[in-house]
Amino acid sequence: MAKNFFPSLDKGVIKGIALVCLADGIVGISYGSLATGLGFELWVPLMLSLLVLAGASEFLFIGIVASGGSPFAAAAAGLLVNARHLPFGMAVKEVIERSRFKLLGCHIMNDESVVFGISQPTLTKKRAAYWLCGLGIAACWPLGVLIGGTIGSFIRDINAIGLDAVFPTILLALIVGSLKKLRTSISACSGTLIALASVPLVPIGMPVLFSLLGLLIRKREK
Repeated sequence: MAKNFFPSLDKGVIKGIALVCLADGIVGISYGSLATGLGFELWVPLMLSLLVLAGASEFLFIGIVASGGSPFAAAAAGLLVNARHLPFGMAVKEVIERSRFKLLGCHIMNDESVVFGISQPTLTKKRAAYWLCGLGIAACWPLGVLIGGTIGSFIRDINAIGLDAVFPTILLALIVGSLKKLRTSISACSGTLIALASVPLVPIGMPVLFSLLGLLIRKREK
Protein backbone atom coordinates (compact mmCIF):
# COMPACT_ATOMS: atom_id res chain seq x y z
CA MET A 1 0.00 0.00 0.00
CA ALA A 2 2.72 2.47 1.04
CA LYS A 3 4.68 1.60 -2.09
CA ASN A 4 1.81 2.74 -4.31
CA PHE A 5 0.80 5.67 -2.11
CA PHE A 6 3.69 7.95 -1.13
CA PRO A 7 5.63 7.82 -4.44
CA SER A 8 2.80 9.91 -5.94
CA LEU A 9 4.40 12.89 -4.20
CA ASP A 10 7.09 15.01 -5.80
CA LYS A 11 10.58 14.62 -4.38
CA GLY A 12 10.55 18.26 -3.32
CA VAL A 13 7.42 17.72 -1.24
CA ILE A 14 8.87 14.64 0.41
CA LYS A 15 12.05 16.56 1.19
CA GLY A 16 10.01 19.40 2.67
CA ILE A 17 8.07 16.98 4.86
CA ALA A 18 11.31 15.38 6.04
CA LEU A 19 12.72 18.79 7.01
CA VAL A 20 9.56 19.72 8.89
CA CYS A 21 9.58 16.42 10.78
CA LEU A 22 13.23 17.02 11.65
CA ALA A 23 12.42 20.52 12.87
CA ASP A 24 9.58 19.12 14.97
CA GLY A 25 11.97 16.65 16.51
CA ILE A 26 14.35 19.49 17.41
CA VAL A 27 11.52 21.46 19.01
CA GLY A 28 10.59 18.25 20.84
CA ILE A 29 14.10 18.18 22.30
CA SER A 30 13.54 21.71 23.57
CA TYR A 31 10.17 20.75 25.05
CA GLY A 32 11.45 17.59 26.74
CA SER A 33 14.44 19.47 28.16
CA LEU A 34 12.22 22.27 29.44
CA ALA A 35 9.75 19.87 31.08
CA THR A 36 12.37 17.91 32.97
CA GLY A 37 14.18 21.14 33.81
CA LEU A 38 10.99 22.36 35.49
CA GLY A 39 10.89 19.26 37.64
CA PHE A 40 8.53 16.98 35.71
CA GLU A 41 9.27 13.28 35.51
CA LEU A 42 10.18 12.24 31.96
CA TRP A 43 7.03 10.14 31.55
CA VAL A 44 4.83 13.26 31.80
CA PRO A 45 6.02 15.09 28.64
CA LEU A 46 6.52 11.75 26.91
CA MET A 47 2.91 10.64 27.48
CA LEU A 48 1.65 14.08 26.47
CA SER A 49 3.65 13.88 23.25
CA LEU A 50 2.10 10.50 22.43
CA LEU A 51 -1.50 11.12 23.50
CA VAL A 52 -1.96 14.84 22.85
CA LEU A 53 0.49 15.35 19.97
CA ALA A 54 0.01 19.12 19.94
CA GLY A 55 3.12 21.09 20.79
CA ALA A 56 1.57 24.45 21.74
CA SER A 57 -0.92 22.82 24.11
CA GLU A 58 1.80 20.71 25.70
CA PHE A 59 4.08 23.70 26.28
CA LEU A 60 1.13 25.60 27.76
CA PHE A 61 0.17 22.67 30.01
CA ILE A 62 3.58 22.25 31.62
CA GLY A 63 3.97 26.03 31.91
CA ILE A 64 0.71 26.44 33.83
CA VAL A 65 1.30 23.45 36.10
CA ALA A 66 4.91 24.44 36.76
CA SER A 67 3.78 27.91 37.82
CA GLY A 68 1.38 26.40 40.37
CA GLY A 69 -1.78 26.16 38.31
CA SER A 70 -4.26 23.30 38.43
CA PRO A 71 -3.80 20.44 35.93
CA PHE A 72 -7.50 20.81 35.10
CA ALA A 73 -7.07 24.51 34.31
CA ALA A 74 -4.00 23.64 32.23
CA ALA A 75 -5.98 21.00 30.32
CA ALA A 76 -8.81 23.48 29.69
CA ALA A 77 -6.33 26.03 28.36
CA GLY A 78 -4.86 23.36 26.10
CA LEU A 79 -8.29 22.55 24.70
CA LEU A 80 -8.86 26.24 24.00
CA VAL A 81 -5.58 26.46 22.11
CA ASN A 82 -6.50 23.37 20.10
CA ALA A 83 -9.77 25.00 19.02
CA ARG A 84 -7.97 25.76 15.77
CA HIS A 85 -8.29 22.07 14.95
CA LEU A 86 -11.99 22.65 14.21
CA PRO A 87 -11.34 24.65 11.01
CA PHE A 88 -8.37 22.36 10.30
CA GLY A 89 -10.73 19.37 10.39
CA MET A 90 -13.06 21.00 7.89
CA ALA A 91 -10.11 21.82 5.62
CA VAL A 92 -8.90 18.20 5.44
CA LYS A 93 -12.25 16.42 5.69
CA GLU A 94 -11.96 14.86 2.25
CA VAL A 95 -8.44 13.70 3.01
CA ILE A 96 -9.36 11.43 5.93
CA GLU A 97 -13.10 10.76 5.65
CA ARG A 98 -12.74 7.67 3.43
CA SER A 99 -9.82 6.19 5.31
CA ARG A 100 -10.13 3.01 7.37
CA PHE A 101 -8.06 4.75 10.02
CA LYS A 102 -10.15 7.90 10.62
CA LEU A 103 -9.33 8.06 14.32
CA LEU A 104 -5.60 7.93 13.63
CA GLY A 105 -6.08 10.46 10.83
CA CYS A 106 -7.67 12.88 13.29
CA HIS A 107 -4.95 12.25 15.89
CA ILE A 108 -2.11 13.19 13.52
CA MET A 109 -3.86 16.38 12.39
CA ASN A 110 -1.66 19.38 13.12
CA ASP A 111 -0.57 22.64 11.54
CA GLU A 112 2.10 21.01 9.40
CA SER A 113 0.18 17.99 8.10
CA VAL A 114 -2.76 20.26 7.22
CA VAL A 115 -0.51 22.71 5.37
CA PHE A 116 1.09 19.95 3.33
CA GLY A 117 -2.23 18.23 2.73
CA ILE A 118 -4.22 21.17 1.41
CA SER A 119 -1.32 22.54 -0.66
CA GLN A 120 -1.21 19.56 -3.04
CA PRO A 121 -2.93 19.76 -6.46
CA THR A 122 -4.84 16.45 -6.43
CA LEU A 123 -6.78 14.50 -3.83
CA THR A 124 -4.39 11.55 -4.06
CA LYS A 125 -1.41 13.78 -3.37
CA LYS A 126 -3.29 15.62 -0.63
CA ARG A 127 -3.87 12.33 1.18
CA ALA A 128 -0.29 11.15 0.66
CA ALA A 129 1.23 14.39 1.93
CA TYR A 130 -1.13 14.61 4.90
CA TRP A 131 -0.48 11.06 6.07
CA LEU A 132 3.26 11.13 5.43
CA CYS A 133 3.72 14.38 7.34
CA GLY A 134 1.31 13.44 10.14
CA LEU A 135 2.87 10.02 10.74
CA GLY A 136 6.37 11.47 10.48
CA ILE A 137 5.64 14.04 13.16
CA ALA A 138 3.89 11.42 15.30
CA ALA A 139 7.22 9.57 15.33
CA CYS A 140 9.70 12.47 15.49
CA TRP A 141 7.94 14.53 18.15
CA PRO A 142 7.91 11.88 20.93
CA LEU A 143 11.45 10.83 19.96
CA GLY A 144 12.63 14.41 20.32
CA VAL A 145 10.86 14.70 23.67
CA LEU A 146 12.53 11.52 24.87
CA ILE A 147 15.97 12.76 23.84
CA GLY A 148 15.40 16.22 25.29
CA GLY A 149 14.04 14.88 28.55
CA THR A 150 17.00 12.55 28.90
CA ILE A 151 19.63 15.24 28.38
CA GLY A 152 17.61 17.94 30.13
CA SER A 153 19.99 17.97 33.07
CA PHE A 154 22.83 19.02 30.75
CA ILE A 155 21.09 21.45 28.36
CA ARG A 156 18.36 23.32 30.20
CA ASP A 157 17.36 25.82 27.48
CA ILE A 158 17.59 24.62 23.86
CA ASN A 159 15.94 27.88 22.71
CA ALA A 160 18.99 29.81 23.90
CA ILE A 161 20.96 28.57 20.89
CA GLY A 162 18.22 29.40 18.41
CA LEU A 163 16.90 25.94 17.50
CA ASP A 164 13.35 27.16 18.14
CA ALA A 165 13.66 29.32 15.00
CA VAL A 166 14.18 26.30 12.72
CA PHE A 167 10.55 25.21 12.70
CA PRO A 168 8.82 28.52 11.77
CA THR A 169 11.56 29.24 9.20
CA ILE A 170 10.85 25.99 7.35
CA LEU A 171 7.09 26.63 7.40
CA LEU A 172 7.67 30.11 5.96
CA ALA A 173 9.83 28.67 3.19
CA LEU A 174 7.01 26.29 2.25
CA ILE A 175 4.46 29.04 1.62
CA VAL A 176 6.64 31.68 -0.06
CA GLY A 177 5.69 30.45 -3.54
CA SER A 178 1.98 30.89 -2.84
CA LEU A 179 2.48 34.53 -1.86
CA LYS A 180 3.04 35.48 -5.50
CA LYS A 181 -0.76 35.67 -5.87
CA LEU A 182 -2.08 39.07 -4.77
CA ARG A 183 -5.23 37.75 -3.07
CA THR A 184 -3.22 35.18 -1.16
CA SER A 185 -0.66 37.80 -0.11
CA ILE A 186 -3.38 40.12 1.18
CA SER A 187 -4.95 37.36 3.25
CA ALA A 188 -1.58 36.16 4.55
CA CYS A 189 -0.39 39.61 5.54
CA SER A 190 -3.73 40.45 7.17
CA GLY A 191 -3.70 37.18 9.11
CA THR A 192 -0.12 37.82 10.22
CA LEU A 193 -0.96 41.29 11.55
CA ILE A 194 -4.04 39.97 13.37
CA ALA A 195 -2.00 37.15 14.92
CA LEU A 196 0.79 39.51 16.04
CA ALA A 197 -1.72 41.91 17.56
CA SER A 198 -3.33 39.10 19.55
CA VAL A 199 -0.06 37.68 20.97
CA PRO A 200 -0.07 39.79 24.19
CA LEU A 201 -3.78 39.11 24.77
CA VAL A 202 -4.31 35.36 24.31
CA PRO A 203 -2.64 32.07 25.36
CA ILE A 204 0.16 30.46 23.36
CA GLY A 205 -1.17 28.88 20.18
CA MET A 206 -4.33 30.99 19.92
CA PRO A 207 -2.82 33.63 17.57
CA VAL A 208 -2.75 30.91 14.90
CA LEU A 209 -6.52 30.58 15.22
CA PHE A 210 -7.03 34.35 14.99
CA SER A 211 -4.83 34.51 11.90
CA LEU A 212 -7.55 32.63 10.01
CA LEU A 213 -9.56 35.86 10.08
CA GLY A 214 -7.18 37.03 7.38
CA LEU A 215 -9.08 34.81 4.96
CA LEU A 216 -11.98 37.27 5.24
CA ILE A 217 -9.80 40.11 3.97
CA ARG A 218 -9.30 39.53 0.26
CA LYS A 219 -9.10 41.75 -2.79
CA ARG A 220 -12.28 41.45 -4.82
CA GLU A 221 -11.89 40.02 -8.27
CA LYS A 222 -13.00 42.35 -11.09
